Amino acid sequence: MNGHTTNALRAAGSLVARERLELHGAAALADEELLAILVGANGGQTAGALLQACGTVQQLAHETAGDLSRITGMTPARAAMVVAGVELGRRTLTRPRPDRERLSGPREVAAFLLPRYGASPVERFGILSLSTKHRVLRTEIVSTGTLDASLVHPREVFRTAAMHRAAAIVLFHNHPSGDPTPSVDDVALTERLQQAGSLMGIEVLDHLVLADTRYFSFKETGRL
Repeated sequence: MNGHTTNALRAAGSLVARERLELHGAAALADEELLAILVGANGGQTAGALLQACGTVQQLAHETAGDLSRITGMTPARAAMVVAGVELGRRTLTRPRPDRERLSGPREVAAFLLPRYGASPVERFGILSLSTKHRVLRTEIVSTGTLDASLVHPREVFRTAAMHRAAAIVLFHNHPSGDPTPSVDDVALTERLQQAGSLMGIEVLDHLVLADTRYFSFKETGRL
């Protein structure tokens, strides 16, 4: 988009963007126009500041309402609307799945988890509890914050798994940086939980590191 078009869009604001949406459909609108509709009055100028600060619309998935509210023109209410809009978009990518679907390998597990947790702006560690036939029983977040082997205790992980009568589990966490390469702590935690699982009689099938649309599987790479 050239500078003249960008300035025109900002001047048009959310009203003209809404009219264009009604006439041509949402797919015909530029990113800035869609954001202008979300943020409301004087939306064109605010949407421009928002895109300039974030760089891309994809980056919005990594921002919290608190982060966005610090951008020029973004009130807490506008920031909340944008975050809610991003979450709604994320949920449309999450296909309805039958109860206790069977996941047969890392790719299927990644396809199940990425739309839900891959673009989270904060690091979250969770487990996917599976039955004896590797059907999904429950997905649960165990810890939120920077991943550290000392903060994710086997007791919490396997208490959750036992509560749902899991025969096996898949560990997962996300990297907000967008790089799914496991850290030294990731490797240490995987080894620790695998050993605990052997003692508990609950197999640790894999550990997936999620990052936007990419993932790293300890099983796929022969590290588990």
